[in-house]
Amino acid sequence: MKYAYYPGCSLLSGAKEYDSSLRAVFEHLGIELEELSDWNCCGAVHVDVSNPKAAITLPARNLALAEAQGLTTIIAPCSGCYKNLRRAAKAVQADKAVRKEVNETLVDGLALKGDIEVLHPLYVILEAYGLDRVREAVVSPLEGLQVASYYGCMLTRPKDVFDSTENPTGLDDLMDALGAGIMDWPYKAKCCGGALALSHAKVTATLTGNVLLSAKEAGADCVTLACPMCHTALDAYQGKAERALGHRLGLPVLYFTQLMGLAMGIDRKALGLNRHIVSTAPVVALLGA
Repeated sequence: MKYAYYPGCSLLSGAKEYDSSLRAVFEHLGIELEELSDWNCCGAVHVDVSNPKAAITLPARNLALAEAQGLTTIIAPCSGCYKNLRRAAKAVQADKAVRKEVNETLVDGLALKGDIEVLHPLYVILEAYGLDRVREAVVSPLEGLQVASYYGCMLTRPKDVFDSTENPTGLDDLMDALGAGIMDWPYKAKCCGGALALSHAKVTATLTGNVLLSAKEAGADCVTLACPMCHTALDAYQGKAERALGHRLGLPVLYFTQLMGLAMGIDRKALGLNRHIVSTAPVVALLGA
């Protein structure tokens, strides 16, 4: 199992713990990642409103890079990057005129000739690797840990065959395979306002607070997710969310790969558990790790 790896801007900066834990887990499972050479920013959330053409061309260049490296499938861990790359892939597949326009924009001999599949690592684990094999890799089940799986608003969009847009279950299925307790809660696919953190911080604090309060009231010991932007909102902005709600939260927020690493006995240093604003120590202590 070998995939092109597109870390995106966040995983090499503010979300290094996601990058290191993902690489450690995939190596542990025997899934090979080959980082794209000379990859570029996908445009994040801002290019959509400022330059529709660039919103397709920027991520499409990364598709062409994968093809140039002889790879047919890209893994994009950031939910925003996953959405952008996947949307670009679908656009060039569906419309020859869009593919032609993209190829005319690309330089240095790059051109999209075939079709590149874009996958989120969660779906690689669920679909290509399989939950039965995940269960076999667990050496320290997450027993006694109640986990609220948070999907946000981009992981399941554009709509795909992997999960429901409004009522997704993929993260829950994975947490169950790791031995954790799971729950159904109303805010698991609601927006956290992460994209508004700089321009409308108060809005982000309120939306984030609502998500975290919903998880806490459902009985969660922690939240797990798969998006750096959501992690910034729920972890780094949790103090602001507490002030906005007037309610103490204190809820650790971990990437799903970090919880996989704990369950599989991977060295905690590789999981980056000390990089969080809200301490992950209560989770580690609860698991007796």
